[in-house]
Amino acid sequence: MNKDFPRILTLLREEKGLSQKRAADDLGISQPLLSHYEKGIRECGLDFVVRVADYYDVSCDYLLGRTANRSSGKIVISDVPENDTSSFFVPNSKSLMITALNKKLIFNSLNIIFDLLEKINNKGLTNECSGYLTAGIYRIFRILYSSNPRNSQKMFSVAEHVYTGKTHALQIICESNAENLANGLPIVEYRGVERTKLIELSPDIIEEQYSTLSSSLFNLIQNTENRINDSK
Repeated sequence: MNKDFPRILTLLREEKGLSQKRAADDLGISQPLLSHYEKGIRECGLDFVVRVADYYDVSCDYLLGRTANRSSGKIVISDVPENDTSSFFVPNSKSLMITALNKKLIFNSLNIIFDLLEKINNKGLTNECSGYLTAGIYRIFRILYSSNPRNSQKMFSVAEHVYTGKTHALQIICESNAENLANGLPIVEYRGVERTKLIELSPDIIEEQYSTLSSSLFNLIQNTENRINDSK
């Protein structure tokens, strides 16, 4: 049970001057059940957390005590796979929910990236961005694969003691090439991106053009920057 959720749930209701009966009716549950949620006696599902976030117009992160900002990083139910909405606080299921949510954030964000690459229509930029991403996936998979010493390394042609450094170097090269191409500079056989092919972007434009995917990208950006700031 998240220790902050019952306290914040009660605080939001009292701030609005609502009775438990009124809030429970609006949220589609019984008053005794809401009372149990507010006292931390019962555990709720993710669908109820999202319903409460929409009802009080706050973010799920705020409800869970992960941020003091009430509106930042608001997660909507469309960001979570349907078969994972029933068990957010159920014992032993929180890590599964986090895994599913992160997969959804990454998958939706990649859809936006590759749609932008398709619109820019530059072969070199697409290849270099893809090379950067695939190198990262390769390295993460190999970390997981190699964590069990019984797993044979014969499926890989790059030696185990050098793959981390080599894939990191490959990502640096791909990132540098992608940046130069995006700035209009040619790289080997690839031509730079034409200025007329550059796409105007802003949070509003992204939300308008990618209405079902944008919240995933915004959450991914916020989560990444939070980790960057926490690592200082």
